[in-house]
Amino acid sequence: MSDDTQQASQAAGQTSALSAFSDQLASAFERASRSIVSIAARPRQSGSGVLWQADGEVVVVTADHVVEREDDISVILPDGRVVKATLAGRDPNTDLAVLRLPSADLGAGVEAIQVNDGLRVGHLALAIGRPTEGGPRVSFGVVSAVEGPRRSGHGVQIEGIIFADVTLYPGFSGGPLVDLDGRMVGLTSSRLTRQSAALPLATVRRVVGALLTHGRMRRGYLGVGTQQVPLPTALAQKAGSQQESALLVVTVEADSPAEKAGILIGDLIVSINGQTVTGLEGLRSALGGSTPGQSIALKLLRGGEPADASVTVGERA
Repeated sequence: MSDDTQQASQAAGQTSALSAFSDQLASAFERASRSIVSIAARPRQSGSGVLWQADGEVVVVTADHVVEREDDISVILPDGRVVKATLAGRDPNTDLAVLRLPSADLGAGVEAIQVNDGLRVGHLALAIGRPTEGGPRVSFGVVSAVEGPRRSGHGVQIEGIIFADVTLYPGFSGGPLVDLDGRMVGLTSSRLTRQSAALPLATVRRVVGALLTHGRMRRGYLGVGTQQVPLPTALAQKAGSQQESALLVVTVEADSPAEKAGILIGDLIVSINGQTVTGLEGLRSALGGSTPGQSIALKLLRGGEPADASVTVGERA
């Protein structure tokens, strides 16, 4: 085979591979688009949402900031039909909201989105939105980072943030980030960070479940004000720990769970449920896994001596 013939064969093979990859992207877009809706719940700009399967019910999951009004919400389904939806619950802290649809059949070719929990940095992904009645739109990029657990802009612990080099055009928020098979790997939002970002599936599942059950996220609190302070080695040893800092209780709210449990100003919080607490992040992390009404065990240092307290977590309004 001559050099010219070999080069032509290689070029044809490369073109064929690129064409196949392009077809794969188009197929992923088409598959995911069967599960993406447009939401009219704010002036001027519609938003996007995803048809999501939750305990046998198909609901719409979207970004909270897309839903500016809580009544007269219209949803345009993938087949073009317009239905009225009701707000099941919202959580501004994670920028998630859930809408309930009429009980009517979704129709042929419309389905809840499939998901993929195997997202890795370096994977290629599509951000898809349905910002207008004209149909879905897409942008393409690579997953550049998955950071977390971390705190949202409202100070709430979330499982992580997905950063992808995709463009979130106006109206894309609330739509999915999908893999090359059209399966959802995250929910996009322009309010999470200053970069294009998405919430991971773990956060979506947790928050959607709570919103469908309670209509809101129930978050616990103790009712104490604290300050991180150094913990001398001798005191740490008394507490059976090697940590170098702890939380000093500087205020106790009246009639709070902490006051009812006998927590005093001047107490040092060393651990919660066996989880070492060396600063405010440790306290938030420990509380993040607790629900209102749950009893948690605090290990304290009071007057230099170990003490234990059991606190029933309250619900922050």
